[in-house]
Amino acid sequence: MATPAAGTSGPGISSGPTSEFSLFFHVKPGEGKALRAALSELQQTPGYRPGDHGMSIATIHEARFVPFDDDTRLAFVTSFDGPWDAYMEDFFTSGPTLKLFDLIFQHVEGYGGLPDLAAVKAFILGAQQTAGAYARNYGGTVKEIRKAQRVNEAFQQVLDHPEAAEALQHPALRPLLDEAAD
Repeated sequence: MATPAAGTSGPGISSGPTSEFSLFFHVKPGEGKALRAALSELQQTPGYRPGDHGMSIATIHEARFVPFDDDTRLAFVTSFDGPWDAYMEDFFTSGPTLKLFDLIFQHVEGYGGLPDLAAVKAFILGAQQTAGAYARNYGGTVKEIRKAQRVNEAFQQVLDHPEAAEALQHPALRPLLDEAAD
C-alpha cells in the first residue's frame, strides 16, 4: 500500500522501501532543441542506454525525463529505494551522472548550476511535486530484485546441466521447479 513518505527524510509517497519523486520545470525560451540534445547525450551514456541496467545510482528503479508542451516544460520522474537524503547524497556524488544532469538542467529556468550543491538541492526541492497516487507492481528493493535475477540465472544453469537431473528429482525441490516452469 502506498503511503505518504511519513518518517522519511524527504518528499514523495512511499510504497514499502521505495519512494516516488517527480520534478517539473519550465524550459528556457528557445532552448527546447538544446535540451533534447542534452537528453540524447544522457540516453547514450552507459547505464542509461536502452537495455543497460547499471545506473550509477544503484537505488533507482527507473528514471525518465519527459519534455512536454512543445518543449516548454520538462518533467523528471523516478522512484528509488531508501530515504530521500541518501538518494540525494548518491546523486550529488555520482560524478558523471551529476554532470550530465547539470547539462540538462542548464536549459531550465531557475537553475544556477554547479558547484553549489546546496543551491542545486533547493532548486530540486522547488521543482518537486508529490504524486497524487503512487503504486508498484512488484515488491523489493533494487538490490533484492537484482539478487533474485542472479539466483534465477544460476538456477536456470542448474536446470540445463545434465548431471543435475537426479538431484532435481528430490521432493523438497518440487515448489522451486513448479515455479521455474512458468
